[in-house]
Amino acid sequence: MKNTIDSDSCKVAFVGAGNMAAEHIRVFRDIPGVELSGIFSRTTSRAESLAKELEVGVVCTSIPELYEKTKANLVVIAVPELSVRAVAQECFTYPWACLIEKPAGYNVADAEAIAASARSAGSRAFVALNRRHYSSTQAVLQDLSSNNGPRFIHVQDQEDMIGALKGGQPRLVVENWMYANSIHLIDYFSILGRGKVTEVEPFVRWNPDEPGFVAAKILFESGDIGLYQAVWNAPSPWAVAVTTHAKRWEMRPLEQAAFQLYGQRKLEPVASHEWDQEFKPGLRRQAELAVRAAMGAATPELPTLEEALASMRLAQAIYQVM
Repeated sequence: MKNTIDSDSCKVAFVGAGNMAAEHIRVFRDIPGVELSGIFSRTTSRAESLAKELEVGVVCTSIPELYEKTKANLVVIAVPELSVRAVAQECFTYPWACLIEKPAGYNVADAEAIAASARSAGSRAFVALNRRHYSSTQAVLQDLSSNNGPRFIHVQDQEDMIGALKGGQPRLVVENWMYANSIHLIDYFSILGRGKVTEVEPFVRWNPDEPGFVAAKILFESGDIGLYQAVWNAPSPWAVAVTTHAKRWEMRPLEQAAFQLYGQRKLEPVASHEWDQEFKPGLRRQAELAVRAAMGAATPELPTLEEALASMRLAQAIYQVM
């Protein structure tokens, strides 16, 4: 994960001034050659406070002003789910690259509209699926890259709609919580499964009137097999396991990778990268990839809006919702 950003300055602007915006600003601030050029939020006082704390160049009162005053190479969009579409569509009218905090749309229809707008504008749009950039995830992927055998991918999810509502989340977002929050786990099938998904078979079906248990089998054209299980409004871990004939990898918690060799019982942990200890995990590596993309480099590891939409469509197939 060596820093390889060129010395030419990359100007980064931010839309939003909440907790996630602050986390993004902190990691971009750590990258040499990056200029924190400006910020806009509907709550100007929060933007001013964040700009003062983290030394962001200018506080603006609109997206057009943000672009005109900064001429940024990259804009990071970190706004509430129900605001993403309008904000992203406005940002797409300018030539900066866009990094959109997940989910890029509160459901599939919303995400498809955002993606259509990006295509129409010719915008370079990426989605901040930061778990792809955890050092734990990267350790698993690096090891699996030398193993061509079949994979069994087991994803365990836990969601709390009651807690989300009590925490102030809008009801429309909570009704689509499999996109707003389960996408964190479902995206692991896109990360770890090889080839296209050929079949999704829910065998414990989602009941929106009585959220409880969900389970589905996922098949890939490569022969990989996925098992998704979710527990709603009850205790369960967030965990991912990948099993091959020679080795089993487990991430529980997701930030920590450990492996078990065939014939052994002990899990051997792998040390996390220092970036994932100093910053919110995955964000520092993700930010560096976003800077490279904004400056014109090829960044296949940074998920595009279209790739993120594929994971949302998988969530739709599992839950069989609109």
